[in-house]
Amino acid sequence: MVFDSKTKLRIAFMGTPEFSVPILEALVLVGHEISCVYTQPPRAGGRGQKEKKTPVHIKAEELGVDVRVPKDFSSQEQQLAFASLNLDCAVVVAYGLILPKLILMAPKLGCINIHASLLPRWRGAAPIQRAILAGDEETGVTIMQMDEGLDTGAILMLDRVEITKETTGESLHDNLSETGSVLIIRALDALVKGAVKPIEQLDYGVTYAKKLERSEGHIDWRKSAKDIERLVRAFTPWPGSWFEFKGERIKILSAQIEYVEGKPGTVMDDKPTIYCGVGGLKLEKVQRAGKNPMTGLEFVRGFDLPIGSTVN
Repeated sequence: MVFDSKTKLRIAFMGTPEFSVPILEALVLVGHEISCVYTQPPRAGGRGQKEKKTPVHIKAEELGVDVRVPKDFSSQEQQLAFASLNLDCAVVVAYGLILPKLILMAPKLGCINIHASLLPRWRGAAPIQRAILAGDEETGVTIMQMDEGLDTGAILMLDRVEITKETTGESLHDNLSETGSVLIIRALDALVKGAVKPIEQLDYGVTYAKKLERSEGHIDWRKSAKDIERLVRAFTPWPGSWFEFKGERIKILSAQIEYVEGKPGTVMDDKPTIYCGVGGLKLEKVQRAGKNPMTGLEFVRGFDLPIGSTVN
């Protein structure tokens, strides 16, 4: 195959959530030909259980790009339809479907994945939140040549992003999506020029970012204040972190570590601060069910949370 530095590639874009949207927009902006977009099928959700299209589906229609929504690629019909696109490459980011070998091999340059971590750390479904939960000081974006394994393909390019004490799941999501938008353009250009050499992933340093479960957001006050504060940041905005008191679920939107000691789950003062396994957690912003977000002080003024009581 022959490409020059000005070649605009014929690409199939494969993605589903909001994270993938800026990357699709970037590919279109620089002039690559998006032959079609693959995304997950519409699913029922929300009030009334109406079918809802994915964010990528909505954006593709706005851009006037053909959209395909197969449930999987197990059928020969789906595989042949993909192969008939005569692609230079497929760009895959948070798509959510397993791609069989025939799909991976069909494009001239193969299938290129954008993954929101520094592989081989945090392979899997939820690398953004898991990095914050683990206390990592940095993460990043990896551009990878896909193979049949779970995020095991050779690395083409990566870029690092700092995780600070203010980083939330939401802010890191947006940062990594923007980083991926820039990095994929550089990586595709380097591939065309033959200026990038795939590097096999190391056998050590592998960690797996399992899918997030809503139940993980239920705070265990026996853990350290440091761990709980990370949970609050990592799970903002989804799936959220919360505790219960008198049958009501209270969502914590932001919190601050306090260096105090006491019985885990006990309300220490009217700031309010709650004792943890090590240290305490001052609730800076919370939200009651069906209510608007409020400061911790506003919360205790309108909610009976006595000092010395226990939350769970």
